[in-house]
Amino acid sequence: MSDLNAKPETELAGTAPQMAADEVSADDETAMADWASALAEQNDNEEINPTTAGVFQPLSKVEPTTTRNDIDMILDIPVQMTVELGRTKIAIRNLLQLAQGSVVELDGMAGEPMDVLVNGCLIAQGEVVVVNDKFGIRLTDIITPSERIRKLNR
Repeated sequence: MSDLNAKPETELAGTAPQMAADEVSADDETAMADWASALAEQNDNEEINPTTAGVFQPLSKVEPTTTRNDIDMILDIPVQMTVELGRTKIAIRNLLQLAQGSVVELDGMAGEPMDVLVNGCLIAQGEVVVVNDKFGIRLTDIITPSERIRKLNR
């Protein structure tokens, strides 16, 4: 049951793009007019006003107490502290042969200060102590930034 008054599909297809093209050209003209007015407004305001030019305040006016408050914000951030006895390289064959009671030789010497690392970065050296049946470390040397760089080059 077809509609006798219906237009063929080719006629319908031809009229839709023509209507869309008319709408698009009107939209394009409106958009172009909006852009032109915005650019004209921007060109009128090209002169910089000294009172609004500096959005940020100069750093020299920061109060010392503000810095202390900023440091307080990070004091509760957890970091991982590690004390390193020594290191060694071992072949996988020897690693698989390790059993309970095996001894692994490390490059650290007995009595030599242990490295203290925070998040993997060397910050100090110290000696092992026992306090209430728990191991601890007594810091003997704090590493300066220049010493950190020198130790990395070894």
